[in-house]
Amino acid sequence: MPNLLSLLADGMILLIIIVLIILLLFWRWIMRRLVKKIGKIILTDSYQENLMELIPGFKHMGIQNILENSLRAETGDVLHRPLGSSKKWPHFDPITFIPAQTAPFPIDGQEEVDVTVTIGPKAEKPLKLKIPLIISGMAYGIALSEEVRIALARAAKNTGTAINSGEGGILPEELDAAGKYILQFSKTEWSKEETLIKRADMIEIKLGQGALVGMGGKISPKNLTGRARNIMGLKENEDAVIYEHFFQNQTLENLKELIEELKNISGGVPIGAKIGAGGKIEEDIDHLIELGVDYIAIDGGQAATHGAPPILSDDFGIPTLHAVVRAANHFEKKQIKGQVSLIVSGGLFVPGHFLKVLALGADAVYIGSAMLFTVSHSQSTKPLPFEPPTQVVWNQGKYKNQFDLEAGATSAEKFLTASVEEMKMALRAMGKHSLKDLSKKDLVSYEELTARMIGIPFSFEPWVGSETK
Repeated sequence: MPNLLSLLADGMILLIIIVLIILLLFWRWIMRRLVKKIGKIILTDSYQENLMELIPGFKHMGIQNILENSLRAETGDVLHRPLGSSKKWPHFDPITFIPAQTAPFPIDGQEEVDVTVTIGPKAEKPLKLKIPLIISGMAYGIALSEEVRIALARAAKNTGTAINSGEGGILPEELDAAGKYILQFSKTEWSKEETLIKRADMIEIKLGQGALVGMGGKISPKNLTGRARNIMGLKENEDAVIYEHFFQNQTLENLKELIEELKNISGGVPIGAKIGAGGKIEEDIDHLIELGVDYIAIDGGQAATHGAPPILSDDFGIPTLHAVVRAANHFEKKQIKGQVSLIVSGGLFVPGHFLKVLALGADAVYIGSAMLFTVSHSQSTKPLPFEPPTQVVWNQGKYKNQFDLEAGATSAEKFLTASVEEMKMALRAMGKHSLKDLSKKDLVSYEELTARMIGIPFSFEPWVGSETK
């Protein structure tokens, strides 16, 4: 029997060698025959039988739409797409900064630039940050793993900024690791203990977000496992429920009372609210001002989340660019600039985006998806080629146990540091010693409509200086 197996093995090896030799000797002839055969099929089969029917089909419907419709047909349930809308929203790329070259002159590269910010200046205990970039709320358990949350918290502390809890559970280790902590007060049963409220450096009442607007959801036990369930106080087979309201028959007066209660319990830290940017953004801002908030966080329509129904991500909300311009203009109209802070998020990925949002009137920027990919950095290759890169950061990810916390914290810290240094360089190039000197007067646009709607010069037209106006 062993001799027979040995002969079979030798025979297989010999056969493989023969096949390889044939391929080497006749590969050109084989390729010509193959191409000729395939070409004939493609060029002569009717459209209904032709594989190339996929080309006009994909162009007509789009690959993503075909994929998502197939998933709907498979499950019969609402889709939950990660990482936000894939629509082409109006964005910040057509806007550029005006350099200082003749008068004023650029600032020397060795001179320090002040990029510190204060959120909620009228609160008893304003939140003071060394940089204007804040790590957005990406929930533990519901979205991110324990190790990723702690890595992000360390990066926030080491760069002098804050991290938002998101609407998941609150890890004790994360609280210990973070320098400044923003507690997101969400429409949930968990993360509302008085000890957490007293420990927070800022509290954010989540009324909505860009990808999900004001809607809630349910997370089944199979999609939320491990320590997160204990942290959130969930029973063995209990769904994690995110509600649409804080109160039954909710009113603005209910929310006003909630804000007052949080101010009292917290000892006077800034209390704000987060909303998704919508078509009635000015009305939403007016309501929040009446509630007595110290800051407003506005999430543009292209913002992402761990999973949201495509109809909410793609077909609700307004672009972040429109949102920040309208919000800043309304702040000026209501004369609350410098009293109520404005934080903006949604589709902001690079230092240029961050600085343009600040120039247009935001006091700080929330960063979400960009942090997700930088905290994983080179570790994002671990799930490839058979799983998406995010499987290394999600709490339910197949590769979450391979995430290196120390490496993640270092990568996230370096990203924030590099981004701020680029922003400082841009401020020096505009002749500015401080972020506070930046405004939309430092911007132009090469799109005429964008320039007109924002109220900045169109780059094809001659500059009209203030002395000639």
